[in-house]
Amino acid sequence: MKLSDSRPNFYQSILFLFVFSLFIFSCNDDEPIVTTTTIDDRLKSALIDQSQGAGLDFFTMPASDDFNKIPQDPKNPLTAEKVALGQMLFHETALSVHSKVAEGALTYSCASCHHAGGGFQACKPQGIGDGGAGYGTHGEGRDRYDFYQESQVDVQPIRTPSAMNGAYQSVTLWNGQFGAGELNTGTEANWTPGTPKEKNHLGYLGLEIQAIAGLGVHRMDFTQEMAEDLGYMPLFNKVFSDFPEERRYTLETAGLAIAAYERTILSNQAPFQKWLRGDLHAMTEQEKNGAIVFFEKSNCADCHTGPALSSDQFNAIGLNDLVGNHIFQSDPNSEAHQGRGGFTGRAEDMFAYKVPQLYNMQDSPFFGHGASFTTMEAIVRYKNDAVKQNPKVPDSALDETFVPQNLSEKDIEDLVAFLKDGLYDPDLYRYEPASILSGQCFPNNDPISRDDLGCN
Repeated sequence: MKLSDSRPNFYQSILFLFVFSLFIFSCNDDEPIVTTTTIDDRLKSALIDQSQGAGLDFFTMPASDDFNKIPQDPKNPLTAEKVALGQMLFHETALSVHSKVAEGALTYSCASCHHAGGGFQACKPQGIGDGGAGYGTHGEGRDRYDFYQESQVDVQPIRTPSAMNGAYQSVTLWNGQFGAGELNTGTEANWTPGTPKEKNHLGYLGLEIQAIAGLGVHRMDFTQEMAEDLGYMPLFNKVFSDFPEERRYTLETAGLAIAAYERTILSNQAPFQKWLRGDLHAMTEQEKNGAIVFFEKSNCADCHTGPALSSDQFNAIGLNDLVGNHIFQSDPNSEAHQGRGGFTGRAEDMFAYKVPQLYNMQDSPFFGHGASFTTMEAIVRYKNDAVKQNPKVPDSALDETFVPQNLSEKDIEDLVAFLKDGLYDPDLYRYEPASILSGQCFPNNDPISRDDLGCN
């Protein structure tokens, strides 16, 4: 047979295969072409089940400028001008005017402990505001300033939580003490006069109260004179025109602007978020398998849920507290080591801590309220084994979900891949301002930090 004699059969075969493929993938004009894989379908099914039928939108974050979709305090509505003002104030080192030692003045900001390089955490077991010096490459180089005694350093007795994705919580801090919303109804007797908790009486939600109270706690201030000297007055006049002049340039309005900015710090460029929006190639197969472990095979999503994979729940899982070497002002009897119970005084709340958000955890390699783990794999194995770490926590206080998960080695490896890479937003520096009105270095402005950051 000549080659030319076989050509009709060849072309007929190609035509048959083409028509057959159309039949398989599009039986009629009304049915979409199937593009998902089995693993994508399984993950979608798990997410729908976990959202109780709400669908993928239940876990999806909006764009950071889509204010209508970002949860916000009704008493502090988001506007572009307010967010831009808050972005600068959050990084403004010129607000640090009440330092304990003269050399520490004008050297730190809110971002000293919540900076983009650390996933808006401190990148240290213990964040340092006033009395800290140095930055390193992403916050790991910060330590006590030589001029400060240990008792003078501004530190907290618990690991610094992330300021990212805070829009999805109504109360803040590990014990939930900030916020006048429904969750803290009945705790008014504990809003102690003369303490930061008193700020709850202003009636705002957690992020707003934390920002207002935090400025004072961390030895910062904002006054009309500062607004004039630093050039912020026109911005405050525009953003807070509804406030009488005597209340317009205060810690309250500065805190409201900062909280508005914090509500827009969303890790919406993480691979998992891109996958939720339809980019099925954004995550690797291992990350997708890890997501299935997270949402289907383990009980992770019972507590870590919603867009930030967080919640307003408080759980006791027996982690160690922030004590030991290189921890300043370490006090094993601190109320902070009692968790939610240290705030509410209720026995059922003892040793229970707020469920944290899970994005960009690899930016700051300290996990748990006491920074008692330094790798993601270690804390995953801890939760898988469910053997308490802290002997001070009685077994009766442990959460009912803290039980062995019996995950396989592959499950653990896949889960770690999802947590580490699938939930990692690679460009949080987009949330930093180009500059601040004082013109100073940020997030820190001490001489060592200026060298580290290239500000000199």
